Amino acid sequence: MQPTENFSVPRRALDVEDFIDILRRHKGWIFGPFLLTLVASVVGVYLWPDSYDSVAVVKIVPQQVPQNMVQSSITNDLADRINSMATTVLSRNVLTTIINNLDLYPRERKRLPMEDVIENIMRKDIHIIPIMAGQGSRAVPAFTVQFSYPDRLLANKVVQDIVSRFITENLTTRSVATTETTQFLKDQSDQARKDLETLEDKLAAFKAQNNGRLPEQVDLNYRNLQTLQTNYQMLTSSKNRAEMDKLSLETNLRVEKARKSELTREVPQTAAAIAAMKSDRMLEIEREIRTYEDTLAAARQQYTDDYPAVKTLKSRLEVAKQRKSEIQKEEAEAKTAAPAAVAATPAANRQLQMEVLDIDGNVQRLESASRARDLEIEDLDAQIKKTQAAINKLEAQISAAPLGEQQYGDLLREREIAKQKYIDLDARLNTAQISKDLENRGQGERLEQLDAPSLPQYPTEPKRPQVIGIGAGLGLLLGVVIAAAREMKDTSLKNLKDVRAYTQMSILGSVPLLENDFVVRRRRRIAWLGWTTACLMAAITMAGSVVFYYATKV
Repeated sequence: MQPTENFSVPRRALDVEDFIDILRRHKGWIFGPFLLTLVASVVGVYLWPDSYDSVAVVKIVPQQVPQNMVQSSITNDLADRINSMATTVLSRNVLTTIINNLDLYPRERKRLPMEDVIENIMRKDIHIIPIMAGQGSRAVPAFTVQFSYPDRLLANKVVQDIVSRFITENLTTRSVATTETTQFLKDQSDQARKDLETLEDKLAAFKAQNNGRLPEQVDLNYRNLQTLQTNYQMLTSSKNRAEMDKLSLETNLRVEKARKSELTREVPQTAAAIAAMKSDRMLEIEREIRTYEDTLAAARQQYTDDYPAVKTLKSRLEVAKQRKSEIQKEEAEAKTAAPAAVAATPAANRQLQMEVLDIDGNVQRLESASRARDLEIEDLDAQIKKTQAAINKLEAQISAAPLGEQQYGDLLREREIAKQKYIDLDARLNTAQISKDLENRGQGERLEQLDAPSLPQYPTEPKRPQVIGIGAGLGLLLGVVIAAAREMKDTSLKNLKDVRAYTQMSILGSVPLLENDFVVRRRRRIAWLGWTTACLMAAITMAGSVVFYYATKV
């Protein structure tokens, strides 16, 4: 006998009647998971302890004085400051104190150490969330303090405690920060002032040691040197002219003296002639005295009486006056002897005697002019020496200036840096002191409780309707998946449509399945009894969990 050839027939497309038949055949597999997950969801959600959230809003009130007038010493970002305060407020010691004071987590503390209760439970129940109330420039910085706990009253007390600790910690932190900032800036300012004074002393000592050789004095020294050199040239020229004048006067003086010598050999020296000559000498000495007096008056307008040239003029004036006194005595004696000698004097020699007297007058004038030139030359020599000494000193200072230029520049640069540092630190210190006074007056930035800790009326967790709905939906979905899997696995022919699709032939008639009525009824009663018992037990279980929840609810 030949084996039959294997072949497969694809499944036909399902219609609505097919889906209804599938639900009818697998209703137990669909309803069973649904009922099971529903009971599990209800029991679990009502045995799950309630969690109440108490929330408080804390507002950060800015300082009362505008920031552009008084700058605060604390410039940290808002989130950083909140995190810093939260680290302190929510430290292990603080949370341990709160737990012990309010007797929190009694069951957890019995089976876990305090560190685990704090780290794994309480820290997860506390939430510090920064918020911004408002928009733009009207934004009000704030943050919320939230605590979740099964007891709503204790949750409220914990939030109150945390908020009060935040406010206290903010005051303490700002006070300590402003005080430490002020003290630090004061120490830095004092040190900067000492450094500046040290550099000022070094700079003053350097200036005193190198006076006239400082770099900023180089230009002044050059200008002074140029002035002195010009003055030196003028003095030298004046001295040369005075020497030329003196030379000319000496030449004329020699000529006059030579003429006088020739004439005196020819003219006898009579008493009358001598008297006449002495009279001319008196006139000449008076002119010389007037010349000295005029020169002395002009010198006193420029110099004091202690000036060497003035002293020389005064001494020479005294000498001239003494000579005048001597000449007066001689003339008086000559006049006594003159009448006896006049008659004997020949008339021919009188003209020569007059020429001799004129020559004597010229000699006296030339000698006076020569002595004046000597005084002028001496004064010019003194001025030239003084000017030359000043020129040499300035040239030495100019030559020595580059030697200390780098050191002087370093001192100036260090002084300017230290001065700027001191000015900056002093300004910051003043700002810090004002900020400290502002904090001490309570007008600085502070925390203010905007919303008091709420006393929740309803638990925030668990959300029972949502949990039950999700559980029932998952159970129903699980039942549908199971039914679909069984249907896909079952390849039997269910109805005439399956037979027609499988055989590809027309169906003339069908023979129904004949079963014993007693067996059918008995199977239905057992199924109904089983499902009724399951539903009743499920209802009792769910009702018991609900009753337990409300019976144990505070």
